[in-house]
Amino acid sequence: MSSRESNSSTQQEAAGLFQELKTQGNLLVSTVVLLWAIELANALLDQRLNGFGIRPRNIVGLQGILFAPFLHGSWWHLISNTLPLVVLSWLIMAKDRGEWIAVTVLAAIASGLGTWLFGGADTVHIGASGVVFGYFGFLVTRAYFERSLGSIAVAMLVLMLFGGMIWGILPVRVGISWEGHLFGMLGGIAAAWAIGSINRKVP
Repeated sequence: MSSRESNSSTQQEAAGLFQELKTQGNLLVSTVVLLWAIELANALLDQRLNGFGIRPRNIVGLQGILFAPFLHGSWWHLISNTLPLVVLSWLIMAKDRGEWIAVTVLAAIASGLGTWLFGGADTVHIGASGVVFGYFGFLVTRAYFERSLGSIAVAMLVLMLFGGMIWGILPVRVGISWEGHLFGMLGGIAAAWAIGSINRKVP
């Protein structure tokens, strides 16, 4: 390969990397803007949108599995979810955007169904934290299923930055949807197992 061809190949790879990073950035920014726009609308409506949250063992409350991750009880609730959501999302999509989509969907469904089945009676559950816990569970356990240096390094970074989240799966604080956290994390672990199994079968 000539030096001109080598330079052209390097430029194409750099352009492809830049485009991928741009796409990832747009996805993250769009997600944050959507969540904050919904919370603004919710605040203007005196939090009435929260009625679309998960209502355990209520047939109508099943709609919350779809809507609950986009709803928050206050600005502080949203702020506390935004940083880990962005950081953990990017750590997943930096490797594969398809995996990020799969983990997001599985964590949201697992968190929602688990909350609907086992949540307290006459309660309403909202927030993106179930998905956040799914991301956490995925990134930490992916290291076990993949056993690559990269995944181990990411798992250690996640534990250093967000290891305290693990206490959120315990029923120790009133008003916190520990069921959503627990089942969201289990959804993330299931995603790590499934994706790891698929990747091992790919030659």
